Amino acid sequence: MRRRDFLKTSIGASIGAGTVFSIGGNTKLLATAPDTAKYDLVTITGGKPDAMFDIGIKEMGGMREFVKKGQKVLIKPNIGFDRIPEMAATTNPLLVKRIVKRCFEAGAKEVYVFDHTAQECNNWIDCYKNSGIWNAAKSQGAKIVPPHLESYYQQVDITSGLRLKSVKVHELLFETDVFINVPILEDHPLTKMTCCLKNLMGIVWDRKYWHFNDLNQCIADYATFEKKPVLNVIDCYNIMVSHGPQGVSKEDVVSRKSQILTIDPVAGDIAASKIMGVPTEMISYIPIAHSMGVGNMNLDSMNIRNIRM
Repeated sequence: MRRRDFLKTSIGASIGAGTVFSIGGNTKLLATAPDTAKYDLVTITGGKPDAMFDIGIKEMGGMREFVKKGQKVLIKPNIGFDRIPEMAATTNPLLVKRIVKRCFEAGAKEVYVFDHTAQECNNWIDCYKNSGIWNAAKSQGAKIVPPHLESYYQQVDITSGLRLKSVKVHELLFETDVFINVPILEDHPLTKMTCCLKNLMGIVWDRKYWHFNDLNQCIADYATFEKKPVLNVIDCYNIMVSHGPQGVSKEDVVSRKSQILTIDPVAGDIAASKIMGVPTEMISYIPIAHSMGVGNMNLDSMNIRNIRM
């Protein structure tokens, strides 16, 4: 059985019409917006990306829990490749658009959207525009940030890193008050999965060192850096289950109509791995990051809400 076919019949395939994706014991069928509450992790299934975000962020305590009046916000989607949204190589533009809107409604002074695209094989402007994220972000008043000049990046020390000791990080990370990580869940040939922790690679300038010096350890090392996302919003609406991270055709994509919101990137990656149907032991950076104190991979110890729209 091919991996793509396996995924269609695995745990990930439970996320579809009439079913509930459940992590932990708290599952709720949603007819109306819930009362405000805060959880470590919220999963939503069955809606459009923007509608699911509205429900999820309310469960997390509301956007004002994360964005205060007058703050500057950096939103980091995955815009790594020159692909249309239907290819599921980049974060869904409807989700990015809604997050930008809610940030401004919460009182944000400025909102920036940025990703260091895979410039070796893709032009950054093409990536931003063909992903749909350029128009989605600008339509809500966000500022699009070009990633292509090394002078935009500052050298920082990764004091807790075992392999990654120093790296150049985009200056926006230091010039903004709030960092929101918005990865898309997808296949990757080297790490088995791209999600919260690996999406942070798009903040740095040179990723070549990572690939030749234990990529999984470097991913975990960077996640220990002091400027961390306050919120991770995982796009699982359509996911690329093979030929990642760029994809070859729409045959690589399956519909899951799901989303995960969490303050913990390790927990988020664990939950996402269940959607992908990839055993945790195959995703080496997750237990490494857990052991380094980045987050918690033991979902049973967390306060979790599962919702089906």
